[in-house]
Amino acid sequence: MVSAARRAEVIDTLRRGTVPRAGLDLFAVGMERFERAIEEELDGVEAGRAVFKAVRGEYGTGKTFFARWLAERAKRRGMAAAEIQISETETPLHKLETVYRRLVEQLSTAAYPPSALREIVDAWFYTLEEDVLAEGVIEADNSNKLAEAVDALMERRLAEVARTTPAFASALRAYRNATLSDDQATAQSLIAWIGGQPNVSAAARRAAGVKGDLDHFAALGFLQGLLTILRDSGHPGLLVVLDEIETLQRVRSDVRDKGLNALRQLIDDVDSGRFPGLYLLITGTPAFYDGPQGVTRLTPLAQRLATDFGTDPRFDSPRAVQIRLTGFDLPKLAKLGIAIRDVYAAGQERVDLITARVDDSYIEELARAVAGDLGGQVGIAPRIFLRKLVADVLDRVAEFDEFDPRQHYKLTLSKAELTDTERNAAAFQAQSADDVELDL
Repeated sequence: MVSAARRAEVIDTLRRGTVPRAGLDLFAVGMERFERAIEEELDGVEAGRAVFKAVRGEYGTGKTFFARWLAERAKRRGMAAAEIQISETETPLHKLETVYRRLVEQLSTAAYPPSALREIVDAWFYTLEEDVLAEGVIEADNSNKLAEAVDALMERRLAEVARTTPAFASALRAYRNATLSDDQATAQSLIAWIGGQPNVSAAARRAAGVKGDLDHFAALGFLQGLLTILRDSGHPGLLVVLDEIETLQRVRSDVRDKGLNALRQLIDDVDSGRFPGLYLLITGTPAFYDGPQGVTRLTPLAQRLATDFGTDPRFDSPRAVQIRLTGFDLPKLAKLGIAIRDVYAAGQERVDLITARVDDSYIEELARAVAGDLGGQVGIAPRIFLRKLVADVLDRVAEFDEFDPRQHYKLTLSKAELTDTERNAAAFQAQSADDVELDL
């Protein structure tokens, strides 16, 4: 049974032409072939192993959808997740301290929206207290002894991290002390510092005995510490998505090479067992994996990602280190539209009217029309197709009894609502700013 809130979130997001962050299982067309392998990998993460996965696909093949679909499955298991958009200016891949900061900013669980770091840390300290009290040695009303025992247990749990990144444990200890003394300003500043935020007050850093901001070398140690906290507080793993990693192709050559080497380092650390409970997923275009400005520039990285795609896509192994998304054909696009129609109709009073006016055959016609107006490139059609279906057709059928899309709706694509890729596919004339109207 789909809740009204979940349904509304999905429909509202599609109406805006973006990918929902939740409810993706309601219309996960084409994901069936990956389910078994993904579940096995998530099982491994829960068991304390680490997983690396690379997703390849052209624009519109569903890379972001796949990542969010995977995140939703991970959260249902109690895991945490973070989706990071790689970009030259805001999140360059070679600056791991910035990547870590974005990770914390986007960190979420099934219960907590981004940024969930403080809630997770508070839950961890509560768990440590419960573990100490469960030993039966210290009474709950002996606050001093309890605090000392919790500190000692924290040190033991973070021993591995503290060997390389002692500042992480120091900041956590100072955060707990500030919380217990109700010094909320210091506590908030220290959580920000633990999350990699720059420009934290000097007074807060002095309270923790740490100096400066998080740097490139400490970032991975902080990630280790975060994984420990997550595991101890009941979250068996963390999914980190590095999305749009193909942007590395468009930066200066020295920055590109540093980014590729940082990716190679992350993969090696995953393989070495440094990050138990981490599922690292990257998404990129085929040009990034195969082209001269991407992975092939760094031979060790190319070797780690090497996957044979010479066979029919039907026989691609979903267990491979790199998986291929082939995008939509017309039958899949229509199936997607039908699924969305059914989700939409379930939240309306007049379900029969909606399913009759927007029946399967009409959805197939609309799918063909949208794809045709995008130069026949079905693979880039899903976003604009779903937006048209929801905002232009289903909303009107739901609001106006007389509205029949076959009689009253004419498909119109305007420059303003299309991305550059969609615009190029639609072959708009550069000298004309007028909308192009196409009959359905």
